[in-house]
Amino acid sequence: MASQSFISISELHPSFSHPKVVGIIIGKTDVKSFPNRKNIDVERFTCGFTIRDSPDFFINVAAWGGEEYIKTLANSVRISDCVTIENPLVCSKDLEKGDKFCPETSSHYKLLVTEAHSQVCLCADMDTIDRLLPVMHLPVKDSTDFYSLGDIVANGQKLDGTVINVLAALKMIGEIKQFTTSDGRQGQRLELKLFDDSVSSFPLICWDRETIQFVQSLAPRETVLFIADAKISFDNFRSSMVATVNSRSIITVNPDTREASALFSYAKEAAESGALDLDQLPEDLSVDSITDVYTVNQLKQKAKDQPEVFFGITYSFISKLDLDSVSKVIRTRCSKCKFQVADNLQTCINQLCLGREQPFSSTTSFDLLVDFTDHTGTLQSCNLKDSVAEQMLGCTMEEFTTLTDDQRTALKWRFLLERCKIYVKVLPSARMKSGIRCTILACSLADPGEVKQHMCALLQRL
Repeated sequence: MASQSFISISELHPSFSHPKVVGIIIGKTDVKSFPNRKNIDVERFTCGFTIRDSPDFFINVAAWGGEEYIKTLANSVRISDCVTIENPLVCSKDLEKGDKFCPETSSHYKLLVTEAHSQVCLCADMDTIDRLLPVMHLPVKDSTDFYSLGDIVANGQKLDGTVINVLAALKMIGEIKQFTTSDGRQGQRLELKLFDDSVSSFPLICWDRETIQFVQSLAPRETVLFIADAKISFDNFRSSMVATVNSRSIITVNPDTREASALFSYAKEAAESGALDLDQLPEDLSVDSITDVYTVNQLKQKAKDQPEVFFGITYSFISKLDLDSVSKVIRTRCSKCKFQVADNLQTCINQLCLGREQPFSSTTSFDLLVDFTDHTGTLQSCNLKDSVAEQMLGCTMEEFTTLTDDQRTALKWRFLLERCKIYVKVLPSARMKSGIRCTILACSLADPGEVKQHMCALLQRL
């Protein structure tokens, strides 16, 4: 009943006096200050946000006032909050001036909130909140109008300087980098890594404090983002394309669209299967350059202490290596969504796979899980795949399928309960019981003298 006193965004008009509007915040910008033209000794402060009250209508809100008022207002509301705005001024947008730097909205107008006449507060009506929450998951642009990461990479520098929509999954959140500009202002920068079924890692850069605070709350590897109006540019340092969130961008989390659902399904499967951990090593890092040696317990502890991927060596015993069943060693996956499929099927079983309407294609490769153990503990379910498995086992996938049961058993006992030198890539993973996900980059039987040397060094460090 309370919602009847609100004016919907679609009905707003400058002729209205004392309007009362309710909406959910879908975007927000940082507090900024400007010199006051009437009094140069006093600065004017402003902050902005975008609210939505229906699938089709959303509007920008600009608040102006003194430093204390604006900073208090900015700190009191966040993206995804449902707010009530009383007595704003309804103004026509001026796309030649400041509004060209704001998100593009479906409303012809904007709302002006002033310290003296307006009030912004959190909505307390649960029925209204429940009604508005679903619109948070609807992109503000046509849900089919987006570039995949593969499209961006393929177009390359043709997209330099353009503003486009991007649909991708969140892979990793980096650390905030603080800096000071040449004129003494404090700034910050956060880099995210995105991925989809065409590109395993793509940078998204955030500069705005509000955006950084928002994306830090998201869950990597299980979140899909529709980024409206992301700026694409060529990074000379990386010699590759990057995306940047700007003042016009709106990020929709886990969009309620078919394309996003398919990508979410792919992301979940890729995370659980370990496919995301099989990225190539950085160009400046080869296996031979990995020198840090860890015990199993040290690997686990370091993964808890730092959120980013790291590399290392462990001299451990292979305590589980199941080579007895071909189906547990070699798996066939849909080329498009990476779901596991039976060898005899000619279609993907994933109902959300975007390739279901296309000719079916699949890939078959080594795909097994290995446990390794030392005197400090056991690390379970480490991924051993593709060429690394071929090199370790000394046979190709095709050759492995022709082995007899006795030959597979003999191959298993070449490594099982033997001390090995194992190069690993490790990163945190909430899905794993151990809290980390480990990918084996190389594995071979260890030299006893080398093991003794490194074990002595480890004991001295303890």
